[in-house]
Amino acid sequence: MPRYEFRCRACGDTFEVNRPMARAGEPASCPQGHADTVKLLSTVAVTGRGGSVGGGAPAPTGGGCCGGGCGC
Repeated sequence: MPRYEFRCRACGDTFEVNRPMARAGEPASCPQGHADTVKLLSTVAVTGRGGSVGGGAPAPTGGGCCGGGCGC
């Protein structure tokens, strides 16, 4: 189940809420009972096996219009 991060505007506490994606936009009350909260934008890191880019292929390097991967 996805985890969403919120911050309470009243006390400044940051907290997480687990809920289905269908309820992602719903407001959440802070654990201290305050209702004035805002949903924070979170980043997600996704890696393949071994944590390498492209499943083991080296990342493209060099110049050109597309990073040198096509030989232009």
